[in-house]
Amino acid sequence: MKSIKYRFVNSKIFNFNLVERDIWVAKQASLVPENSSVIDIGAGSCPYRHYFSHCEYKTQDFTCLTPEQLRGKTGYDKIDYICDATNIPVTDASFDVILCTEVLEHVPEPIKVIYEFSRILNPEGKLLLTAPLGSGIHQEPYHFYGGYTPYWYQKFLTEAGFSAISIEPNGGFFKHYGQESIRFVQMTIPWKLNINFLVCVMWALIWLIILPFFVFVVPIVCHFLDIIDQDKKFTIGYHVIAIKKGT
Repeated sequence: MKSIKYRFVNSKIFNFNLVERDIWVAKQASLVPENSSVIDIGAGSCPYRHYFSHCEYKTQDFTCLTPEQLRGKTGYDKIDYICDATNIPVTDASFDVILCTEVLEHVPEPIKVIYEFSRILNPEGKLLLTAPLGSGIHQEPYHFYGGYTPYWYQKFLTEAGFSAISIEPNGGFFKHYGQESIRFVQMTIPWKLNINFLVCVMWALIWLIILPFFVFVVPIVCHFLDIIDQDKKFTIGYHVIAIKKGT
C-alpha cells in the first residue's frame, strides 16, 4: 500500500506540480559547479539539500510554520539563518547561487526580497526561483499573494539588477485542471463532510461511482492534452532563472 501511495504522489500525471518542480531543481543543481556557495531561501524541511551535496549549502527560514504545514510534515531541517528574507545576516555578494521555491507568496514584501537576493548574490551569480501563478490559501496565516506573472518577474528582477531572465511555465491549463480534479475528490470525501447522515449516504454512493473518473481518467487525459495548450496562461506557476549582472 505504501509503495502504491509513493508512486501516486511521485507521478508526473497525478502530482505534476511538485514532481516537475523537483525535476527542474535537480537539473539546475546538477549544473552548479562543485564547491559553489548556495543558499536555500525559505528552506523549510530542506527537501533539496541532497541535490546540492557537492556544494556549500546554507539555509534560511523564518521558522514560524507547524510541522503539518511543511513538506513531508516532519518539521524544519537544520536552518542556518533564522531571519526575515528581506534582511539576511550575511555580507554582500556571499553566494554563487540562490534557490527559492514556493516562498514569494508567503512574504509580505516580495519586491524587497528580490532586492535582498541581488545584494547577497555574487556578480554573475544565479537565482533559481519558483512561485505559483495562482493557488489556494495555504500555510496560513502566512499567505499574502495569489501568485506572480512573467511580467512581474521581468520588471522587478531587471530593476534589481538581474539579466538573462528565463521564465518557464510548469504545465498548462489541462495539467492544472487534472490536478484540481483530484482536489475535488479529496474535498468531497463523504465521511469528512458536515452534512446530514442521509445526504451523506446518498453522496457516498455517487462519490464512489465518480471516483475513478475524477482521480484517474481526467488527470491522465489532461496530461496528454496539455501539449495543445501553447499559451499556457493558466499554468500552475513558473520556474525562473536569472543572472545577477556583473560589476
